[in-house]
Amino acid sequence: MPRPVARVLALLELLQSGGIRTVTELAGRLDVDERTVRRYVGHLIDLDVPVESVRGRYGGYRLAPGYRMPPLMLSDDEALAVLLGLVAGQRAGLTTATDTASETAAAKIRRVLPERLRRRLDAVLRTLDFTAPPPDPTVAPESTALLAIADAVDHHRPLSIRYTAADGRRSERTLHPHGVVAHSGKWYITALDLTAGEDRTFRLDRITAVTTLPGSFEPPAGLAPAERLLTALATAPYRHEVTLRIQGTAEQIHARLPVGVAIVEELPSPSSADPQAGPWSRVELRVDRLDWLPAVLASLDRSFVIERPDELRGLVEALAERLTNSARRSASHE
Repeated sequence: MPRPVARVLALLELLQSGGIRTVTELAGRLDVDERTVRRYVGHLIDLDVPVESVRGRYGGYRLAPGYRMPPLMLSDDEALAVLLGLVAGQRAGLTTATDTASETAAAKIRRVLPERLRRRLDAVLRTLDFTAPPPDPTVAPESTALLAIADAVDHHRPLSIRYTAADGRRSERTLHPHGVVAHSGKWYITALDLTAGEDRTFRLDRITAVTTLPGSFEPPAGLAPAERLLTALATAPYRHEVTLRIQGTAEQIHARLPVGVAIVEELPSPSSADPQAGPWSRVELRVDRLDWLPAVLASLDRSFVIERPDELRGLVEALAERLTNSARRSASHE
């Protein structure tokens, strides 16, 4: 967009924020001289934007009381940011069960954009691709539930929810909600579950009803909802409990075993340890399957010790044998 047009829009944004703006202030904000500010004001008046001139010591310009901006006035960068935000949010699973809202919002934005800009943005959307698969639409929460829960978190209000667990069991619970977290295409709420008397996490798409209760509560200090969720996911009960010792720091290990999968604790180095060898860490995982772990451990390219389960040792040995056989196989081998 040509710079004068962008500055005229920026001037409108400044006036839209309310109050009287002096010519000197506007000139400083727009990085132009005062004469240019007056010319930009003339452009707005030509567009039927009711800019009023206020005389006197504290005079300047303001918008006429009751004036509302047209439905949409966006620069190229702003329009691109809005549309990409809608598309990226939908692909990341940051939408509600009424996922058509993203599509209808994008359609409304496109309809009011100039033809030139609309064609360019359509080209971006047509050529844009993603490496991650699209989210599962069945895990999107209801918008009414999300809004009610977020409001309760913000105002420290207790909630009553109806919840369906992964195994199909239904229950009613009273919560002190602490935070809303989006993770891997799913929405979660972290809360003190007064029914169970402990901190819990709940999938929003499994909540079928939400009621805000009277009263309020004082949230505990040091809340970190995202950290609590990742810890809860890493410590959830699964079929296999795995304990390893891996030579490396927590940061190096988390490059292959994310926080939501593994709990990593760096171990103190014994006094007799070789300082060149580097630190060791204890790694704990809870997984439903073990068959994917040997390849991940190999990709770490670090020494490790399997403490449990013994079944994992056999899987690692089997992978090592397959790799050895493949390395020894000649190119002419059929």
